[in-house]
Amino acid sequence: MIDACELSPSYIRGIAAYQPGKPTSELAREMGLDEASIVKLASNENPLGASPRARAAVEKELSELARYPDGGGFALKQALAAHHRVEESRIVLGSGSNDVLELVAHVFLAPGASAVYAQHAFAVYLLATQMAGAHSIVVPARDFAHDLPAMAGAVREDTRVLWIANPNNPTGTFAPAEAVRALLARVPRRVIVVLDEAYNEYLPDALRVDTMRWLEDFPNLVITRTFSKAYGLAALRVGFALAHPDVADLMNRVRMPFNVNSVAQAAAVKALEDKAFVARSREANDAGMRQLTAAFRGIGLDYIASLGNFVSVRVGAAGAVYQRLLKQGVIVRPVAGYGMPEHLRVTIGLESENARFLAALRTALHA
Repeated sequence: MIDACELSPSYIRGIAAYQPGKPTSELAREMGLDEASIVKLASNENPLGASPRARAAVEKELSELARYPDGGGFALKQALAAHHRVEESRIVLGSGSNDVLELVAHVFLAPGASAVYAQHAFAVYLLATQMAGAHSIVVPARDFAHDLPAMAGAVREDTRVLWIANPNNPTGTFAPAEAVRALLARVPRRVIVVLDEAYNEYLPDALRVDTMRWLEDFPNLVITRTFSKAYGLAALRVGFALAHPDVADLMNRVRMPFNVNSVAQAAAVKALEDKAFVARSREANDAGMRQLTAAFRGIGLDYIASLGNFVSVRVGAAGAVYQRLLKQGVIVRPVAGYGMPEHLRVTIGLESENARFLAALRTALHA
């Protein structure tokens, strides 16, 4: 009998499956804990939940669950075009930003091609590159941050995509706008540069630049965003990319029909309108970041200064500390798979959740 799995391409068989943050239900089963008592700070979710306007849109949409969604996402594209002041022809919708990242790989990568990204960069870049059978060029980080000049210098004749997460997950490091623009000016136009801005809404005003205005100058630029973080719609899986119309057209050709469901589209439209909710989310994140980092300094732990809604802290034997935290009903994220075996990534939660984590961390460190 022929083993069909052995006939799959070797680059597919070599993929290590992405490991998401542990669900609270799974930990409750494993440890015999009350699920309601568990604090999850593992997946960079918004502790405030979702915008009230988005929730109302979800409830309104429930009466139409028997209908297929608008495959073209007309209303959401209109809202995004107005919000970001771009043409609708530049927009590609995705089931979360991971989906549009994969669309880039489908369109521009193949066996014999290569993609450049940084050490400690978001895991989906490796997965998307390997899924396409392309070669990964991993550029060493500098103090956990992207070394943009080195990344530009790593581009080869066969390079088709360069991935940049800004801020980066799981390090939270950020490359200033002038450094990113300098890279764009240096990289050949035949190379698609993906600027992944999943955590853009958490940036302080002094660092926020409207990168979407760069699309006119750099037709090889693809900007990706998500509604999963500051907008609080992680469960609905809705993201988008902005690109040159020709690039967007190719991405839309390989996009699966109805990849963003009706409920997600309706919620995202209303979430865009709720600027007050996004502002509250950012304020809560800033306060929580101060709470955690001050405690880390008090304990004597090194951490990576972060501009996302999470922070990575060095705890030494991270695997053991992670397990001790789980036993106390606190879920964070080990990041050994990112080449950071001594760090744990902690999502910024509510003040009470952060306090619960810190108390559990002190116990875990001295166990």
